[in-house]
Amino acid sequence: MSITIDVRVATTADALAIQAIYAPMVERTAISFEQEPPSIGEMAQRIETTLPVYPYLVAEREGKILGYAYASSHRAREAYRWSVDVTVYVAPSAHRSGVGRALYDRLLTLLECQGFHAAYAGIALPNAGSVGLHEALGFQHIGTYPEVGFKHGKWHDVGYWRKALNRSTPPGRIIPFSDLRTVD
Repeated sequence: MSITIDVRVATTADALAIQAIYAPMVERTAISFEQEPPSIGEMAQRIETTLPVYPYLVAEREGKILGYAYASSHRAREAYRWSVDVTVYVAPSAHRSGVGRALYDRLLTLLECQGFHAAYAGIALPNAGSVGLHEALGFQHIGTYPEVGFKHGKWHDVGYWRKALNRSTPPGRIIPFSDLRTVD
């Protein structure tokens, strides 16, 4: 019997579970370049401020949150508005179980519906699992910033991957996620 992965829009009530997944990544790895784990309150604030414009999703199995994914602005200047950064974090106990793929399948579909042209992912290297996931989903490596971040006593490279979403030229209007959610 297969246990399904449910992907849904995150709420601020999910901040505790999200923070529990993220905090060890901040404390023990260079996967995140944050130095101190954000509080549960800060995670709730991040969810709340993301959702009007971008999707913020969680993956659950039997009611337990196993991962999350969200999108954010690629850059602040107006001409970048059709590009979006994407992020996914999966609890170590759920690695290689389809959680990351399920989150990204839904996230990328939503971003395409919103009208975004391309999604970008930055991956602190080495990270074979994340690279493998992104490439399996059609992201292409576009370059690496060598020694761009210093954490845990050493320099770390960050590779960047891109996935095309909408190819229309000129691009259309970006639909805020809050508007897209009312259409579902």
